Amino acid sequence: MKTILLVDDSSTMRMSIASVLSKAGYQAEDAADAEKALAKLKGGLKPHLIITDLNMPGMDGINLIREVRKVPGFRFVPILMLTTESQQSKRQEARTAGATGWLVKPVLADDLLKVIKQVVPGA
Repeated sequence: MKTILLVDDSSTMRMSIASVLSKAGYQAEDAADAEKALAKLKGGLKPHLIITDLNMPGMDGINLIREVRKVPGFRFVPILMLTTESQQSKRQEARTAGATGWLVKPVLADDLLKVIKQVVPGA
């Protein structure tokens, strides 16, 4: 079973996406902010995909991506940015930081699952 880490300060968003993922056969782990996500990764969690929000208190999603890329073993793990933002400059900044893709909220369950299948080998 593929594990996906959801990082979003909205508990409603985390629960909603986790529900979609579990119905599709994925194991969903979650973190309410970037710091908690990094602690989980450094503590041994090895997700096949990370989905993060952009705007969160403390460290934002782009800086989270930069930090994740520094953690041994996470250089090539796909990371999707899921946010209400759609500015090209932010997308480019995220891509430069190491994001694999960008999805704009609200995202339909089918669209999310389609993108996951594209970026996670064997999903």
